[in-house]
Amino acid sequence: MKTIRTEHTIVSTPQYYPTDKSSGMAEKRVIFHAYQIIWYVLGIFETLLMFRFMFKLSAASPRSPFVQMIYGITQPLVVPFRGIYTTTAVEGSAFEWVTLVAMLVYVILAYGVVQLFQLIKPADEEEVEQLVDNQ
Repeated sequence: MKTIRTEHTIVSTPQYYPTDKSSGMAEKRVIFHAYQIIWYVLGIFETLLMFRFMFKLSAASPRSPFVQMIYGITQPLVVPFRGIYTTTAVEGSAFEWVTLVAMLVYVILAYGVVQLFQLIKPADEEEVEQLVDNQ
């Protein structure tokens, strides 16, 4: 504690010294926020791709500005998967398999990145003991 004297009061402020646990906790917080960002971005991608899939399936008007915007945003997300499957179309309605494949691949990639962060996450002795004992 550091003591600061003023004219009428004495104020104590805590001094924080880096320890192994506090620096490890800071790294864990960064990794936790990275997890949050990854899942948030995945949620946005999945939501946009679901809109695309539903619009194609329900034969939404491609002249609608909102539909055009969704198709424009999601086009780069589905391009890598073009040609894997053909689109099944019936009377203007299209079952776009490529969108479903893209959605699945992005979930798997996000999960893989999160697991990669798990490998670099610092672990204290208690976590290691619990993990080893439970396996």
